[in-house]
Amino acid sequence: MNDKNLLLVDAGNTNIKFGIAVGDREPVSYALSTAQLGTSDSLGFAVLEMCRLAGVTPESLEAWVVSSVVPGADEPMRVAASRYCGCQVFFANKDLPIPMENRYERPQEVGADRLVSAYGAVRLFDSDGFIVIDFGTATTFDLVKGNAYLGGLICPGVLSSARGLAAGTAKLPQADLSVSPDVINVGRTTAQSLSQGLLHGFASMTEGLCARLSKQFDTPPKVVATGGFAGRIARAARCVDVVRPDLLLEGLRLAYDANK
Repeated sequence: MNDKNLLLVDAGNTNIKFGIAVGDREPVSYALSTAQLGTSDSLGFAVLEMCRLAGVTPESLEAWVVSSVVPGADEPMRVAASRYCGCQVFFANKDLPIPMENRYERPQEVGADRLVSAYGAVRLFDSDGFIVIDFGTATTFDLVKGNAYLGGLICPGVLSSARGLAAGTAKLPQADLSVSPDVINVGRTTAQSLSQGLLHGFASMTEGLCARLSKQFDTPPKVVATGGFAGRIARAARCVDVVRPDLLLEGLRLAYDANK
């Protein structure tokens, strides 16, 4: 029985996602804009409020366990953890090794988020091989065989694609994904056309790349999707086996436990 309380942090370029893990229970997660949390005090105050909402005291947190692709946030996190919670920060792939074989040509170039999500998939699900897809600021496809991280693909993200279209074309409105993922319809307005194109375009990209990447495996891999748009895209992309929105946070907890 795991009785540790941890703050799990996924520091991304657009958002920072926090998860408060109480023992073995599923993390209670919160997301805030990365731009809002530029100082140790703003981070600390945000964490205090999250602890209050989750019904835990800041002092009960054993550690902050962090995956960060935002180097400028690292030092403010160390200061905030010490000042507001009296604990240490463990950064994935720095202070906290990810117990996987890393077959990247230059292993240090792999984002900690990609490794942690891959490790989470290996620990949570039963399969000899995985394709782990993260629909975040970028869309990443990562391949795992056994306990070996093989590498993967980095593609445009849903939001970055939508914003790029809106910023580069004066007459195009901001699109969203509020269309049916079950059937593609011909858009009858510009907004509908954009939304249909984004949702079903990313679903088709997902299906096509998974079909090609599956040839790297001897048996069909399990396809695990995570990230903010995973649920909607997975309904349109029939190749996705499992949607796990907090896969990275769960991977952080599992990596921390494996190192203790």
